[in-house]
Amino acid sequence: MRRLFDSFGKLPDRRISRGAAVLAVFLLLALASDLFAGVLAAPTVIFLSDKNRTGRLNLENPSNKPKEVEIYFAFGIPTSDSLGNIQLTLQDSNVTDPRSAKDWVRAFPRKLLLPANGSQVVRLLAVPPKDLPDGEYWARVVIRSQEGETSLPSATESDQITTQLNMVMQTALSLKYRTGELAAAVALDKAEARFETDGVQVLADLTNKGNVCYLGLMTCRLLDADNRLISSTQNNLAVYRSMRQRVNLPLAEGEFKKPYQVEISVSCDGRTDIDRNDIIFGNELQYMAQVEE
Repeated sequence: MRRLFDSFGKLPDRRISRGAAVLAVFLLLALASDLFAGVLAAPTVIFLSDKNRTGRLNLENPSNKPKEVEIYFAFGIPTSDSLGNIQLTLQDSNVTDPRSAKDWVRAFPRKLLLPANGSQVVRLLAVPPKDLPDGEYWARVVIRSQEGETSLPSATESDQITTQLNMVMQTALSLKYRTGELAAAVALDKAEARFETDGVQVLADLTNKGNVCYLGLMTCRLLDADNRLISSTQNNLAVYRSMRQRVNLPLAEGEFKKPYQVEISVSCDGRTDIDRNDIIFGNELQYMAQVEE
């Protein structure tokens, strides 16, 4: 959600009574279920290919008010900083990335009005340039929904409230277009683990070596000197180019012998949020890192 409130009207300069303020809060809470109900979209990852250049997006309005919906395309892949914080920045213009599909995917319709508690199918079409090199190309399907303006009634004639709410909500789904021979491969360049106040923190540097986004799971197991399991965690993985993945492992109670070590496993197997037929299976990795004090 890029913007929560698109516009928030100004209150008059006069002082507002306590009763009027309480009424305003009450009314805002009463409207909250509708105001914060965004458009639901499925699937969350859309796969197109040179064998099937069309797809469908199912939109649903769960609120009891109609919503204006606009669909456009942007480019953005997850990136990480030195601390392993992952972010996604959307570009809707001046995109020069050779793996961008933003400029040659279309939505039909692009603008629509979703009735209250209604749904609609949006068709997606890829029209790629000729002689596109083998591999995977990426775009973000941005769904922008807007509520109608809502006026809050006045508390009293002397203490008028003229606030208007106009909410805009935004969702960005992943679109992947695949063509030719596809290969998924990832390398674990470096990993380090160290004690923190709330457990053990793992930082793993991953690099994509294939021509598609590496979709998989990273499993981390914290072991003591006798290979007894202290704790473990599993995270979804999407490596487009390079990624520093941060994982936090809790310290369980018990008599565990130091030094501790972390076992890191990376595999394309085990994803439950993506159909198995949509995953390009690649290599698997295992890595051991000793926990530093």
